[in-house]
Amino acid sequence: MKFSGLAARRAAAFGASAAVLATLTAGLVAGPAQAATAGKTGVKVSATAPKAKPGKYEGDCPVKVNFSAKIKVSVKGKTELAYRWLHGDGSKSKVSVIKLKGKGTKSVTVKQSITFKEDVKGWEAVQVLSPKKFVTKKGYFSVSCAEAEREPKVDIHLPGGTPSVSASAWANPDSYVGVCSPGNKIGFTGLIKADRPTWVKYRWVLNGDAVDYGKVKVRHAAKVGFGFSPRESHRGWAQLQILGPDRAWSNRASYSVWCKDPAPAPVSKVAVSGLVTATNHDGCKLGAHATVSTTGSAKVSWTWRVNGVSVSSGESFFRGSDSKTVTLPESALVGEATKGGRVSLTVSGPNNTESIFQSYAACKVVTTQAPATQAPPTDAPAPSTAA
Repeated sequence: MKFSGLAARRAAAFGASAAVLATLTAGLVAGPAQAATAGKTGVKVSATAPKAKPGKYEGDCPVKVNFSAKIKVSVKGKTELAYRWLHGDGSKSKVSVIKLKGKGTKSVTVKQSITFKEDVKGWEAVQVLSPKKFVTKKGYFSVSCAEAEREPKVDIHLPGGTPSVSASAWANPDSYVGVCSPGNKIGFTGLIKADRPTWVKYRWVLNGDAVDYGKVKVRHAAKVGFGFSPRESHRGWAQLQILGPDRAWSNRASYSVWCKDPAPAPVSKVAVSGLVTATNHDGCKLGAHATVSTTGSAKVSWTWRVNGVSVSSGESFFRGSDSKTVTLPESALVGEATKGGRVSLTVSGPNNTESIFQSYAACKVVTTQAPATQAPPTDAPAPSTAA
């Protein structure tokens, strides 16, 4: 039997049963992801299969199921991304268009929400129409609606009828300030109590959306929980719902999140101190040393100068906050430099440069003179001359 698109859309809108949807799906094609040959030359398009949240739902209906898929498009200049949703009942959504510009690969997340009133097992897919045709793989989901009239009013296995169940919930932490990353979570704990041993089915509802399901054996009391990683600053609540054998809701566990950017890494800086000069008068030589330090890992270079002229240089890698002594080897002074002057040491790191100056003493030239010849006394008799 072949159904018109209108009939299929009506079936989806009113929450078609699994049997009807299966019939509607027969003969309709939304095959595996495939790239058509049409499209701009060189344009690449890819997309993920839609994800349903919740993917498998059990509980009260109607329920809203959210779908999302990520489309990647290679962009050169201005590009229009046209797409539509393909539904498992054979119907299609209206075409949506997103304008992109720039260069490189752009990533776009597309979303839709559908409300279901009855049991459904189906799929969703995304069809990209422009700039290049592409159909994603199918994203499957299911909805199982709990019907109160189908539940027995009296538990024939336990005396006294249906067990009485209650629930409470709280958040830990209930207030978070800091970096919002996958490693940081808001956790929720629920306490389920029953007046006799029984299996309890439950679900967690976060800000109105069912996000987690479970089943636990409760003898007197049992704890259950779940957590999520916040992505942005907001306030919200979570609630624990008991689905069976009794029906109950916990209190709303409120929480708040304030996302802050991570603290910047400390900047490594270099410094120089303790410059000491020494003039060696024996040979008129000059030497010096100083202390170079860093506040973190860094590559440090330094230059020695005498009276503004570079005479020596070096470099070293510091693996962390540390210091070391650097030395100017003794070298002979010549010319005007022998009369004294100034030594400087300049150190440079990745984030700053620093210099230090110190004067040095003039050379004292040591000279050795020969002893003078003694003159004869003036009153001494003159040497005689032989006749």
